[in-house]
Amino acid sequence: VESLDEILGKPFKVLDDGFVRVVDYMGSDQSIVQAARVSYGAGTKSVSEDEGLIRYLMRHHHSTPFEMCEIKLHVRVPMDAWRQWIRHRTANVNEYSTRYSLAIDQSAKTKEDEWRLQSSMNKQGSEGFLSKEEGTLLTQEEEKLHSDIWGIYNSRIEKGVAREQARKDLPLSTYTEAYWKIDLHNLLHFLRLRMDKHAQLEIRKFADTIGNEIVKRWVPLTWEAFQDYRMNSKSFSGLEMQLLSLISQNENEKAAEKAKEFGWLRMKEEKLIKSLERIEFEEKLELLNLKKPW
Repeated sequence: VESLDEILGKPFKVLDDGFVRVVDYMGSDQSIVQAARVSYGAGTKSVSEDEGLIRYLMRHHHSTPFEMCEIKLHVRVPMDAWRQWIRHRTANVNEYSTRYSLAIDQSAKTKEDEWRLQSSMNKQGSEGFLSKEEGTLLTQEEEKLHSDIWGIYNSRIEKGVAREQARKDLPLSTYTEAYWKIDLHNLLHFLRLRMDKHAQLEIRKFADTIGNEIVKRWVPLTWEAFQDYRMNSKSFSGLEMQLLSLISQNENEKAAEKAKEFGWLRMKEEKLIKSLERIEFEEKLELLNLKKPW
C-alpha cells in the first residue's frame, strides 16, 4: 500500500514524549475482499464493488476477512495508559524490560491547564479542568516528585542495586516501549473502545493517531466503513426500540409508563435516581432531535 509505505518507520508524536510508528504490515483492502470471496489474483470487478462488499462485511459483523490483515507497531507510551492498552489480549507483544535495561528516563508531564476533574457521573472518567492557578501548583509538585524519584532510582543503580529491584518505586507516568502486532479486526475493536469519548484522554490520543494517521492510509475503504458502522452509529436495545416506536407515534405517556416498568424512572426524595441506561437513551434521543418523554 503506497500511502502506508511512505510512512514506514516514521514516528508520530503523541503526548510530550510518546510516539507510534509502523514497523511492518501485511494485507490491504484487497486482501479483505479476496478472503471474503475465497479467490486468488485480482479477484474483483471494480472499486465500487470492493467497497460495497467491505461495507457489507462491516455492517454484518463478519470478522474473519479483516483478520487477513496484520500490522506491527512500535509504541512509546506512559505506563498508566499502557496498562489499559495491554488489556487487549488479542495482540502479540514484546515490551521493553526494565529488568534487563535501565528504565527510560522520561515521565509523562502535565501542563498547568491539563489537570482534569473527577466526573460526577462516571467513576472511571473525568470532566472539566482545575483552574490554571491550582494546576500550576500541581505541575510544580509533579516536577519535584519526578525529580526526587528519578534521583532515588539513579542512586540505587549507582550503588549496584539490581535493576529489577531498583525500579520498584518508579511512577506510572514512566514511559515504556513495545512492539505490538495485531490483526485488523482486533485493531478496529481496540480503536472503537479507545477512540470513544469516554476513554481516558491519554490512550485516546494514541488511538486517534493510530486510526487517523495509520489505519486510514492502510485500508481506506475499511476505515470509511468502520467510521460509518462503528464510530458514528448507535445501537438500540429491544426496550429502546419499544420506546422509540411509542415516541414516534406521540405516545409519550405510554413511553414514560414503559420506562417506569423497567425501573428507569425511580424516585428518591423527589429526585430521579441515576440510571445509566436511561441517560444513554436520552443521549441517543438528543442525537435524533427527539425530546425525552418524561
